[in-house]
Amino acid sequence: MSDINDLVANILKQVNNSDTASTGSTNSSSTSVSDGKQYGVKDYPLYEKHRDIIRTPSGKPLNDITLDDIQNNRVDRKDLRITAEALKMQGDVAGDAGRKTLQMNFDRAAELTKIPDDRLLEMYNALRPYRSSKDELLSIANELRTKYDANICAAWFEEAAKYYESRKKLKGDK
Repeated sequence: MSDINDLVANILKQVNNSDTASTGSTNSSSTSVSDGKQYGVKDYPLYEKHRDIIRTPSGKPLNDITLDDIQNNRVDRKDLRITAEALKMQGDVAGDAGRKTLQMNFDRAAELTKIPDDRLLEMYNALRPYRSSKDELLSIANELRTKYDANICAAWFEEAAKYYESRKKLKGDK
């Protein structure tokens, strides 16, 4: 496991250097999560340093999930998914490291955890060129905002609607 940790640490170091070069500076402050504790670079990797705070979607502590339980079907498949909270904590660590783009990706991913898989695939397919009208894309944006409180994702659909309209990539434009 040490080799993997070293590899991840080395990759993060390289990526952080490129992120810092593109932004010009790093952010030294960390943000807090719902428990009020501050998480940042010093807390990485969260699964090793803070196993007690990471929970499954049903609220089960990470320490209660074992490979034996998984192999013997004593763990619900849904409990193997990451939670929005864990993604936001990872995003906080990324932000603390000056990796704002990665933090934004974690925040967007956290929003996606609220959407049922089938609906998420429908939304993804709607984003493909020539698959949706402008109104359909804007309707999905509204759904994301109102039903799932997914404002980052909603903005993507609004941006896609504008872009596809300007590039003639909407349904019926072929």
